[in-house]
Amino acid sequence: MLSAESAAVIRATLPALAGALDEITTRFYGAMFRDRPELLDGMFNRGNQASGAQRRALAGSIAGFATALLDDPGTRPDTLLDRIAHKHAAVGVTDDQYTIVHKYLFGAIAEVLGDAVTPEVAAAWDEVYWLMAGALIGREARLYQDAGVEPGHIWRQWTVVDRRTETPDTVSFLLRPADGEPAPQARAGQYVSVRALMADGVHQLRQYSLSSDPGGELRRITVKRVTGTAGEPDGEVSNLLHTQVHPGDELTLSAPFGDVFLDNPADTTTPVVLVSAGIGCTPMTGILAHLAALRSPRPVMVLHADRSPTDHALRNENRRLIDRLPAASALFWYENSGPEEADARAGRMNLDGIELPHDATVFLCGPLPFMREVRGQLLRAGVPAKLIRYEVFGPDLWLPGPTA
Repeated sequence: MLSAESAAVIRATLPALAGALDEITTRFYGAMFRDRPELLDGMFNRGNQASGAQRRALAGSIAGFATALLDDPGTRPDTLLDRIAHKHAAVGVTDDQYTIVHKYLFGAIAEVLGDAVTPEVAAAWDEVYWLMAGALIGREARLYQDAGVEPGHIWRQWTVVDRRTETPDTVSFLLRPADGEPAPQARAGQYVSVRALMADGVHQLRQYSLSSDPGGELRRITVKRVTGTAGEPDGEVSNLLHTQVHPGDELTLSAPFGDVFLDNPADTTTPVVLVSAGIGCTPMTGILAHLAALRSPRPVMVLHADRSPTDHALRNENRRLIDRLPAASALFWYENSGPEEADARAGRMNLDGIELPHDATVFLCGPLPFMREVRGQLLRAGVPAKLIRYEVFGPDLWLPGPTA
């Protein structure tokens, strides 16, 4: 792990580097895409670049990794590394690209911090970078091996079998492998990348959770149309899927990845709590559908928040799946309530008075403000942090600590 000499340098320089990371990552991406524009074609999402989400996620991961090395010497932040490795594998990152990133990242650090980057400082941060890169390269190699694909060669053509409108801004696509070969193995809760060709000839990627039982030959993704707000652009991939893709068309999908999934479906006793808001219901529906297919007797609680019943995608399907499980229940919150229903409440999700199953594994997905708020409620209710597993759509801008 990190040498004692480098640890002392990192501890002394981390505050200055962390304070400059936004400028560093901005210059890093600008220089790298200027010299290597091919990386924007099917590797980096332009919407995340325009919003700044990608550079904030990179800055957070670097600072988070360095802080973990200092705070807990001799160990690595496995949760952080696993999450990044799955994201990387889902877009086809390969070993050689770490050398490219190193060149432009350290060039940006030197440019921003100037004379403060002495040879000793550069060597220490170089050690941190390659510790992180080495750990990720090893994890990604195992992910590619487990998926049965060569590193970076993750793509496969799928035929759209059916298209169904779920809400005014949400559509589901049922998919079958176009080559007639078996569908790849997937775990309930995982996601795939969709690679789409834009009108300007550039490929763009977006990840979508598998929203049906992944145990059969068909797969389903449920896509919410992303409308830009506060000056941010509309979602390129989601809008293309909504307007141009119909039954009989083909989509390019990656192998399934994602570190948040139902670990042991054969477990019949450990309770499961599925907590979501908005389109965050999609991985939860995949988990729920898999449990229903297994006729699982384990206790299952579904908690979901949305704007209204009309905006709640897969609402009726969730109810049907819950009815197929002998020990399942649901409670929904709607900011704009419809007709009064026994399993629905008005307003935002509030877990006060909700009796959560003891020792349950909690899956959490939704907008970041929602997840921060509800995770805090779960911790205050006595749920151990290690039992709360969360999924972030797009770059991970949260990176919570063990009690955050």
